[in-house]
Amino acid sequence: MNITPDRTVGSIVAEDYRAAAVLTKYGIDFCCKGGRSVQEVCKRQNIEESRLIEDIITLLARDAREGEDARAWPLEQLAEHVETVHHRYVRERGPIIQQYLTKLCRVHGGRHPELFTIHDEFNACVDAMAVHMEEEEQVLFPFVRNLVRSERSGEALDLPDFGTVENPVNMMMDDHTAEGERFERMKAVSDGFTVPADGCSTYAAAFNMLRDFETDLHRHIHLENNIMFPRAIELEKSLARSTS
Repeated sequence: MNITPDRTVGSIVAEDYRAAAVLTKYGIDFCCKGGRSVQEVCKRQNIEESRLIEDIITLLARDAREGEDARAWPLEQLAEHVETVHHRYVRERGPIIQQYLTKLCRVHGGRHPELFTIHDEFNACVDAMAVHMEEEEQVLFPFVRNLVRSERSGEALDLPDFGTVENPVNMMMDDHTAEGERFERMKAVSDGFTVPADGCSTYAAAFNMLRDFETDLHRHIHLENNIMFPRAIELEKSLARSTS
């Protein structure tokens, strides 16, 4: 995307709705006041022009970096990637979508009561994911890194309180299933996040961001369920065999 100072914020979102998340973070109204230029909003709101443009470009380029073959990544790189990309995504994007859904319920909820269901389900998702990510970062991922260090150093592995890595892995996979089902319920009441005929640009941006959130969640789950978790389980078993 080519972003110049004279380009309107509305046209940026129209080309790629993901940019709405960055504009919202900076408190920029791209809906009712979408005809203003980047230069104008930055001057009015005391925002560094180059920083805003850089943040939008960085966000749009994030998906491209995931095109690498994650199956070849070392386990600790997988853990680092999940934390810095997917956990960060949830923490940054979740509150923005919550803000949008609250506004939609207030403005459109009378005509579209399904918005309240989506609002409640998504709030529950954000809360559940906060606990889930904390458990991964404080319990599971540190143990995965210990597995790797033990393999490389040949030193004995300290046994964790949870017994085997399969125990927290199974808990995380149950969480993944629950959040996947939650998104299915949200899509069921909204016809797959279809914007109604009377929906505004905020409505469209919110539903597009929900689709993006689900896509990122699927990538997050794929990296863990299909790549990281099986390798961690196998590594633990291999280390156990080598010391028996």
